[in-house]
Amino acid sequence: MSKNFKDYLFIVIGVLCVASGLYFFMMPNNIAGGGINGIAMVLNHYIPMIPVGGAMFIIDGILFIVAFVIIGPGFGAKTIFSSLLLSSTIFILEKVVPLSGSITGDIFLEMLFGIMLTAIGMAIIFNANASTGGTDIIAKILNKYFHINMGKGVLFTDLVVVILAIGAFGLKSGLYALFAVVLNGMVIDRAIDGLNAVKEIRIISNKIPEIEKFILEELERGATIYHATGSYSKSQVDVLSVIVDRKEFIRIKNYIKEVDPKAFVSVTDVYEALGDGFKKII
Repeated sequence: MSKNFKDYLFIVIGVLCVASGLYFFMMPNNIAGGGINGIAMVLNHYIPMIPVGGAMFIIDGILFIVAFVIIGPGFGAKTIFSSLLLSSTIFILEKVVPLSGSITGDIFLEMLFGIMLTAIGMAIIFNANASTGGTDIIAKILNKYFHINMGKGVLFTDLVVVILAIGAFGLKSGLYALFAVVLNGMVIDRAIDGLNAVKEIRIISNKIPEIEKFILEELERGATIYHATGSYSKSQVDVLSVIVDRKEFIRIKNYIKEVDPKAFVSVTDVYEALGDGFKKII
């Protein structure tokens, strides 16, 4: 399976998560948690004949035209694909699964489920080197002309959406939307960390050659050997260091149990590894 195909497959999965979180949990409770969806919800409130999905199509189309004219044509196909797919999915859900109101009647519970789904979906999309466009485009325009960094630009845009939501849906929904914007960003960061997490293992053992061979030949990973001195014994020891994913960690741990149950093993969580054998730096 090619890397490009996998990226688009993950984008589809991510968009389905985002669309489900927005449509089934956020939209019925009028929680406009920032972004183009929030703007579309406000627009739909004032002009009910325009569905949220249709409004997202219109806004996305306008923003892409503005972006190509102002920022330039160097926009990724993945971002355009994910943005249009999100608008289309919500538009289809509105037609196929019409909702008359909240599913459970508990706005706080549904907001939490909505945030979890949308944040995990966004993390998957970001991890595939794409975004859903929208506020990212506005943030880039602000960055180009007002030198506002991207993070602050997105936050500024989302806060404007929250203010519009307060005017359209009232203070209660607006405060929920503000809470959703902040919590969504936090969950996205944690989800991205989880998707990219690997483990660094340091091993001190009398069986270093055997363990090294297992890593090189069975796991097909590189490793580094450090020459160290024991603080208590003053003896020379070799420390083998390797970074592996979760499945490989289980395999190497089981192998060490077999060849040297007395080995000293230290394990550290690494949030991201870049370079040979992992994600490319660029």
